[in-house]
Amino acid sequence: MVSGPSGAGKDTLLNRLKECGIAADFIVTATTRRRRDYEIDGVNYHFVTEDHFLKMIEDEELLEYARVYGNWYGVPKAQVRKAIESGRDAIIKVDIQGAATIKKNMPEACFIFVTPPTIEDLLERLEKRNTETLKDLQLRIHSAGNELDKLPMFDYVVVNRNEEADLAVDDMLAIIKTEKLRVQSRNCRC
Repeated sequence: MVSGPSGAGKDTLLNRLKECGIAADFIVTATTRRRRDYEIDGVNYHFVTEDHFLKMIEDEELLEYARVYGNWYGVPKAQVRKAIESGRDAIIKVDIQGAATIKKNMPEACFIFVTPPTIEDLLERLEKRNTETLKDLQLRIHSAGNELDKLPMFDYVVVNRNEEADLAVDDMLAIIKTEKLRVQSRNCRC
């Protein structure tokens, strides 16, 4: 489970992690959010209509789901189950609210919190990426402090410093290796 405040660099780190060729399934979240120009359906997210998403909730197809910044997001159970049953790691990117829900439902999962070194760095990243309306940007900035307060819920923290994403990826790879070396492995089910 990988989470952290909006703008922490989760997508950048996960994309670089994929490039390392680790034996893991990167779970693709479903969302009702509008697709950004650079995003690919089925790769970045499964972009679905609100009606479709509500049907997924009704059919209990989601490990967790939440309405965040006015849009629905959810983790499809089938993808996670398939990874676990095949003996592969399931790497899930979720917001803080989603991580809290999954922590209740799958307490044995490994939870990694990604953050920039300072709140000032986070605010600068949010402003520079220019992907939100001013209203959404203000909401994300307001939420960032509350999200940072949730750090104790996580097993590990990865600090994603500016221009040092490779070091953060190395930290994530070290966490994955550490988890595989545990005497008692985590027994996750969904």
